[in-house]
Amino acid sequence: MDAQELETEAASAVARASTLSELDEARVRFLGRKSPLKQALREVRDRESGMALNAVREAIEAAVAARQEELERAELERRLAEEVVDVTLPGEATPRGHLHLITQIRREVEDVFLGLGYRVVDGREVETTHYNFDALNFPHWHPARSRLASLFLNGDVLLRTETSPSQIRVMEESPPPIYMISLGRVYRRDTPDATHSPVFLQVEGLAIDRGISLSDLKGTLLHLMRALFGEERAMRFRTHYFPFTEPSMEPDVSCFNCDGSGCRVCRESGWIEMGGSGMVDPALFEFVGLDAEEWSGFAFGLGLERIAQLRHGVTDIRLLWENDLRFLRQF
Repeated sequence: MDAQELETEAASAVARASTLSELDEARVRFLGRKSPLKQALREVRDRESGMALNAVREAIEAAVAARQEELERAELERRLAEEVVDVTLPGEATPRGHLHLITQIRREVEDVFLGLGYRVVDGREVETTHYNFDALNFPHWHPARSRLASLFLNGDVLLRTETSPSQIRVMEESPPPIYMISLGRVYRRDTPDATHSPVFLQVEGLAIDRGISLSDLKGTLLHLMRALFGEERAMRFRTHYFPFTEPSMEPDVSCFNCDGSGCRVCRESGWIEMGGSGMVDPALFEFVGLDAEEWSGFAFGLGLERIAQLRHGVTDIRLLWENDLRFLRQF
């Protein structure tokens, strides 16, 4: 093999390469493992031939490197000329998440009561029957104590059926006056439907002071409902029975879906129940050692899903927890 002739041929091929892929083909042709140059180097038996062939190899490698640098520089200049970026144009918006609808409602409710001077208390999701039933004046025959209605973990420990146990704990720990709310999950053996769920969120409120009356409770709930739903939504109070309040009443808000004429969402009644409320039963004061002749108070519990349902016209609360982004992104 004529080393000079090979070098000339390789230099010509490298110079003709107009793209990086063509240059790579030339490199493989003249420097690859099966190239004539590599084959000749394997068969070298004398020092002079080896030096000559190595000099040719180094010359070809230098030519390839120089040509690669030229082609990369030309490609960069072409891209800078053609792919001009107008920095004055608006950029692509980065998708951002947002708070879940129930979290938004929860924070709004907290803001309303913080503005009224209440404090927010975190309760326990796992409770004992003492705090969930006994201290709340539930009689032993009450159906809520049944394992068909509540989720028991063992003999006297269960997942709380309401946020009311936090009231007892606060009254045990803090002397009156007390103004507090507690928000969190509660658990019941309910069959899921458009307005019920076995796991849902409640806001529990308690006010203990001297001279508190039923009108204070109604005024507080009316203030909350107007802050959440506006002045146009109708509201009513119905007498009811709860073991821990006397007298007791349930606040209802007019159905958003039928405007009171009756539909599947409101079970043809025209109203949607928000929860329960009433004046604290004197028996609860005895449990925590307070004088019922000196102190009085009211308590209420409302479902956050129901609030979201009425606020935004959600016909089925199950939609709130199916994690369908097409639905959740609306809020």
